[in-house]
Amino acid sequence: MHKAGFVNIIGNPNVGKSTLMNAFIGEKLSIITSKAQTTRHRILGIVNGEDFQVILSDTPGIIKPAYELQASMMDFVKTAFDDADVLIYMVEIGEKELKDDAFFNKITNSKIPVLLLLNKIDTSNQEQLEEQSQLWQSKVPNAEFIPISATEGFNVQNVFSRIIELLPESPAFYPKDQLTDKPERFFVNEAIREKILIHYKKEIPYAVEVDTEEFFEEDTIIRMRSVIMVERETQKGIIIGHKGTALKRVGIEARKDLEKFFGKQVHLELYVKVNKNWRSNQKQLRRFGYNQR
Repeated sequence: MHKAGFVNIIGNPNVGKSTLMNAFIGEKLSIITSKAQTTRHRILGIVNGEDFQVILSDTPGIIKPAYELQASMMDFVKTAFDDADVLIYMVEIGEKELKDDAFFNKITNSKIPVLLLLNKIDTSNQEQLEEQSQLWQSKVPNAEFIPISATEGFNVQNVFSRIIELLPESPAFYPKDQLTDKPERFFVNEAIREKILIHYKKEIPYAVEVDTEEFFEEDTIIRMRSVIMVERETQKGIIIGHKGTALKRVGIEARKDLEKFFGKQVHLELYVKVNKNWRSNQKQLRRFGYNQR
């Protein structure tokens, strides 16, 4: 008997969805930072066994959109309800509600199995854990409740085993050696964007998009050329930094991660361009793979 299906992970920003998905896969597919809205796309990660294929989907954190880019991000979340065989709803210690009532109603009225994961329990005490457990089990009575710590690995394997039990019988949807549905350039863009999220403050990381224009793989090296898009000239200056030092740091750190990811030497060239108001421009959003409407 072979099982296969889609397991879609949703929740508010910063609840640890990407950390959990990477723990399931054993690879760093989704970028992780302490900033909200780190995940912008819906990213599939595929875990294969002899008799199963789990297709995990990490989606952007649920927010109330303020501009076109954020509206497109929420479109990715909406699609997570359409094809799920198992739905994972993640919350964290101290959280009281989902930021969108319509999404919450979909979860509580779901006809498919729902796993409600209370994350970051390593930061709580027993009293708080019991209080939160009662709160969420009363809010989502249709869900199977499991406390976890994605960063510490607590209960992660138990959740994965439960997912396999819940999957329908089905042949594999993807080739057994495939890890994700995203092309290589996507992970180059994400590695660079992660470093920008880590090292720059305020609005800068949210005004940035990365486009890898060249990707040439040779026997011993991959040569890449990526452009960092910003919305204003002042942002371009901040990204580059004094004598190019800030941009150089992003390039060095991203290259190290990419060499680990691809398993070979990487040569990375970075450039910065102004692309005015791209976050509110539907044509630009479609170019970057966001706007599906």
